Amino acid sequence: MDLQMRTPMEPQPPEHLRSRRWRPAPLISVSVAVHSAAASLASLRPALWPWAAGAVAANHIVLAASGLWPRSGLLGPNWTRLPDTAITRGKIAITIDDGPDPEVTPTVLDILAEHRARATFFCIGKRLAARPDLARSIISRGHSIENHSQHHLHRFSVLGPRAMAREILAAQEIISTITGVCPVFFRAPAGLRNPFLDPILSRMDLKLASWTRRGFDTVTRDPGLVLDRLTAGLRSGDILLLHDGNAARSRRGAPIIVEVLPALLKRVASAGLDTIALRSAH
Repeated sequence: MDLQMRTPMEPQPPEHLRSRRWRPAPLISVSVAVHSAAASLASLRPALWPWAAGAVAANHIVLAASGLWPRSGLLGPNWTRLPDTAITRGKIAITIDDGPDPEVTPTVLDILAEHRARATFFCIGKRLAARPDLARSIISRGHSIENHSQHHLHRFSVLGPRAMAREILAAQEIISTITGVCPVFFRAPAGLRNPFLDPILSRMDLKLASWTRRGFDTVTRDPGLVLDRLTAGLRSGDILLLHDGNAARSRRGAPIIVEVLPALLKRVASAGLDTIALRSAH
């Protein structure tokens, strides 16, 4: 299947969101050089093979650590903040992951509408296919939907390139078919990835996006603590992460995002900032 396939209904994205020719990140180039040098050393000087093996092992540790650091740019480009043009205009992005959720997402949309805020929903393809009405509601209310993989597999970061591409492409096609708009951003499940991801995203015209800060609202039951994590040092250009899917519940039984979002949007406004969808950040 052609990984570069795009829906004919999709408008041309802004220049800064358009596809790039894939070039390996410096760490990947160094890794290739390390493997090549280690192979040559072991071949020419067999007595030194333990040193060659040690160098390769150390390199793999660095690669693995880079993939386990969601905000890392060592494996390829990664949006952790908005572009300078959005920063100068006092914009931030609120991103909402793991939905849509039929019990939570409608309330989240109502809160956003009340505060005239815009958000970016990173949706799981399988969940979105089960509730296309919610997908259309997200779009019709002025928000954007981006790719968060088809199944949100916990083992996503250890998938091979073909399996990883299938996960991303399946969600890409579902979102495009239901909404008529092709995603331009991808967020890895839990933000974890491996060196295979960047060339796949390049072929699919997708940009990797992580976040500036997160509230850990899938595990924290204290809305105040989540709010403080999201707003400590809040400034223009920040990308904030919340969840409508897999949301933790407060002690009152409410989804954390529902309790946090109104206060968060008030703090954003009081700081003189405004919300923007990732794809509009130009």
